[in-house]
Amino acid sequence: MAAKTGVLLLNLGTPDEPKAPAVRRYLRQFLSDPRVLDIPAAARWLLLNAVILPFRPKRSAEAYAAIWEERGSPLMFHTQDLAEALARELGHGFQVRFAMRYQNPSLASALAAFRDEGVERIVVAPLYPQYASSSTGSSLEALYKTCATYWNTPALTVIPPFYNHPAYLESVAAIARESMGDPAQYDFTLMSFHGLPERHVKKSDVSGSHCLASADCCETIESANRYCYRAQCVATAKALAELLHIPGDRSQVCFQSRLGRTPWIRPYTDEVIEDLPRQGVKKLAILVPSFTADCLETLEEIAIRGKESFLRAGGESLHMVPALNAHPVWVKNLATILNERL
Repeated sequence: MAAKTGVLLLNLGTPDEPKAPAVRRYLRQFLSDPRVLDIPAAARWLLLNAVILPFRPKRSAEAYAAIWEERGSPLMFHTQDLAEALARELGHGFQVRFAMRYQNPSLASALAAFRDEGVERIVVAPLYPQYASSSTGSSLEALYKTCATYWNTPALTVIPPFYNHPAYLESVAAIARESMGDPAQYDFTLMSFHGLPERHVKKSDVSGSHCLASADCCETIESANRYCYRAQCVATAKALAELLHIPGDRSQVCFQSRLGRTPWIRPYTDEVIEDLPRQGVKKLAILVPSFTADCLETLEEIAIRGKESFLRAGGESLHMVPALNAHPVWVKNLATILNERL
């Protein structure tokens, strides 16, 4: 009997509904992860239970409610649509499933379904273009731990970070062209990536002396910073600007979604958005290349709050380019990335 190959798409996760109890469950699981809040366990417990969980779930639930659709969480249904379209693209012999690192559908449920279907080989695609220990690292750790509980462990092949893969870059560029039209019509273009605490970046430095040690430490990727999330983001942004013919003085890399008071990698997206109108920028475009599916961070943080901040500061229009979602060009190009490992 010819066993099918399983393809497992991994994304971060979302609450089950836009209500405080569901958001609290999600945040508890997410922020209890030592790869996310990498502080001593006692301090993490105290921060989570005394500072974050008593107050943040209500505010976050209101934000989720602003983007929730009839089908539910955008992150959820876009990832589901991608899995279904990818199954059609790959065709016979492949079983495609998706799982979330936090909440549902869980990694355990997806792996159990593969086992029941007779899948013996699984190709895993973490849907994070740039590597971070708090996303890719955490998802793979959970995957390996779950597989380790099986007596008959499946063979796993993992797709590496694809921040500089031509198929990924061309997908983002194609969607940007379709959404923006001519990039020259905008005064400025931001490439906004999810942020990380500075300490996460420094911990990824295998030399211990390169990352964030100079203003240009991320300009090229070398041995010391080959795992550096910020350097991979800069590489993605440079490649996209070249594909879209955006001059260097009319685009900028920035980082969003910071949490807490510790230093996060800079510059901060919200501060840049508010400052650009003072520099004469009236028409602003924003790409979100670290997000493969639209979610709270793109739809609420950028397209709603970011736009409001930009207009309040004197800008005239802010256009956010959608994430890759299940766009046909991304489905085809993701199949290309997967086939390189098959």
